[in-house]
Amino acid sequence: MNKVAEKAVELLLKSGKTVACAESCTGGLIAKLITDIPGSSEVFHLGEVTYSNDIKSRILGVDTVTLDKYGAVSEQTAVEMAQNVRKLAGADYGISSTGISGPDGDGICNEAGLSFTAVSTGEKTVCRKLETHSSDRDFNRNHTAENALSLLIEIIED
Repeated sequence: MNKVAEKAVELLLKSGKTVACAESCTGGLIAKLITDIPGSSEVFHLGEVTYSNDIKSRILGVDTVTLDKYGAVSEQTAVEMAQNVRKLAGADYGISSTGISGPDGDGICNEAGLSFTAVSTGEKTVCRKLETHSSDRDFNRNHTAENALSLLIEIIED
């Protein structure tokens, strides 16, 4: 089991709080890492993998203006994903990931290894930009998922 996920679930269980995930570049890995932990059913409400902009908008309610102006791989999109999945699930925390896992960039201006993770509490949302400069898809997905869970831990412990 993943140690970061174990700690996140342990803190959620101790605090009686719940979490929901909206994932793009991690493809459900954050939700998998959480639900690999025994007892996670007490704290995990929802996991959505929203790869397309249309689904980010229709299911999660990410504003189309945000997607058009900043793109799917942006701090603004990650923030809206985290805020909106938290509300959608009725969870205490919302986690999001969006980025480019690789091996190629997006053909516009973003290279593989760029991602944004965000955690929302309803009162505040914190976003973290990650740049691995790697084209290794698995590495980038794992790095992003672990960083999202580390950010959740930081916010719970704050």
